[in-house]
Amino acid sequence: MFSHIGAAAFKKDLINIIKISDFLNDPHKNFKTIHIAGTNGKGSVSHMLAAILQTAGYKTGLYTSPHLKDFRERIKIDGEMIPEEFVTKFTEKIRPVIEEIDPSFFEMTVGMAFEYFSEREVDIAIIETGLGGRFDSTNIIRPELSVITNIGWDHMNILGYSLEKIAFEKAGIIKEGIPVVLGETLPETEEIFQAAARENHTFFSNASEKRQAVGWRWEKHELIVEVAQENRTDHQLYHLDLPGIYQTKNILTVLEVCSHLQQGGWKLDEKNIKAGLQNTKKITGLHGRWEIVHQNPTIVLDVAHNEDGVRMLMEQVEVSDYDHLHVILGIVKDKEPEKILSLFPKFAQYYFTQAHIPRALDGEILKEKATHFGLDGDVYGDVNNAIRSALSKATKEDLIIVCGSVFLVGEVNL
Repeated sequence: MFSHIGAAAFKKDLINIIKISDFLNDPHKNFKTIHIAGTNGKGSVSHMLAAILQTAGYKTGLYTSPHLKDFRERIKIDGEMIPEEFVTKFTEKIRPVIEEIDPSFFEMTVGMAFEYFSEREVDIAIIETGLGGRFDSTNIIRPELSVITNIGWDHMNILGYSLEKIAFEKAGIIKEGIPVVLGETLPETEEIFQAAARENHTFFSNASEKRQAVGWRWEKHELIVEVAQENRTDHQLYHLDLPGIYQTKNILTVLEVCSHLQQGGWKLDEKNIKAGLQNTKKITGLHGRWEIVHQNPTIVLDVAHNEDGVRMLMEQVEVSDYDHLHVILGIVKDKEPEKILSLFPKFAQYYFTQAHIPRALDGEILKEKATHFGLDGDVYGDVNNAIRSALSKATKEDLIIVCGSVFLVGEVNL
């Protein structure tokens, strides 16, 4: 499993998933899809779109990764996880293929998702890439629309040590004649996408050029975003139950995707869009995005785990109200800890720990690296011990953040 051991589990070709699909009679050809890649934001965008389509009355599949608590979180229809019985029956069904080609965990899971969505006859499925795009197992689909949320520094040991190389891998989901929505672009990556679009005789629209978030506020655990649209004088207000301020970027991507779907004949009215955005967590079960799980003191779970994600998380901290900041931190070995640690404030109290996977960076090593950036704190055997310690030290007005790894957040028991 890539989740557990990292790059050694990743295969740079589509041979195995093609063989699995052949064995299953190409189930991915039996339903419509939207394909989503990107460094950050693709999980939030995927869940928001699924919530909107479901609200509009479409039977909606959702394939995402990784999971927090239960493997079945990865494969859902209308917010309901794939049944355990289907998982076991599918695994038995493809045993001959497993024995022949020894597929990765991810390849098997993608095949399972496609088979499930086909068998249950979904109207459309939102398919999130694992990492990259070009060699991602999900890249055998021919979607209605391709979406690339943004490009940032992550998985460089697999995707390349420049933004241009990372963008090239993500641009691998762009296909002949299929429109592309870009969430955010950078000067050094835009030409990569333009070249991929030209080569595939298609075009891309830049979501951040079509709309702008001109204002936002928090109210009753919701993020309320005011959006201005190109060539329109009236502004729209959207209520999001995903309250992280970085969702002000993701919503622009979602709205541009909805615009393309409407042009393609999908019946999505403004009422559906607003209701889906306001109830994304409730409808899809998304967790770990500035998720408040405890009050007095406030405990927030956030899966930010790379340089850009942590930078956005710290922007959120800057506009939050609290007396003292407590950061419970654990990361994995391949995340360039120095770049991440340099973004954290020196004034916080730190609790260094690690998830219970081989890929996790040992808490003692993390603490040692953190001291070079003036970050002080103690080491804890697991995240829940760290939370108990933070609760014993914090006042009611303090803020406790658990971050640095999806796997760390997944081990929280509150």
